[in-house]
Amino acid sequence: MGRSRWPVLVDRPRHTAAARRAPPGDRGAVTVEAALAMAALTVVLAVAVGAVATAGAAVRCADAARELVRLATRGEADRGRAVAAELAPAGASIELEVAGDLATGTVSVHPAALLPIAITGRSVGALEPGVAGVAAEPGAPP
Repeated sequence: MGRSRWPVLVDRPRHTAAARRAPPGDRGAVTVEAALAMAALTVVLAVAVGAVATAGAAVRCADAARELVRLATRGEADRGRAVAAELAPAGASIELEVAGDLATGTVSVHPAALLPIAITGRSVGALEPGVAGVAAEPGAPP
């Protein structure tokens, strides 16, 4: 009569503080995972900001090349270079080439010195009637 009708489970988990503690090898795992997540988030954010800056530089190069050629085809190559220098990103190279009755303007910049990326804007335009001999380089005879 001293025995219960229900069997006693020997390996039943106990609801004690010792049973709720993490195994010794897992201590600090959440901290490491959080640190890795923050590092990954920082890298993704840096890439996103770099992509936006690169897109902005590409637009500025295209605008500068367009203005360079627009003014050069009207016979104002020096003014075109000055305007392109104002529109282009800092450190950009500005080139104007005239071949026959076409003027080609190219504006290039390397946005990050560590990366081998060059952003280039290029524009081509026909010289207007009556405009001849646009100087290809500053100081060249007309």
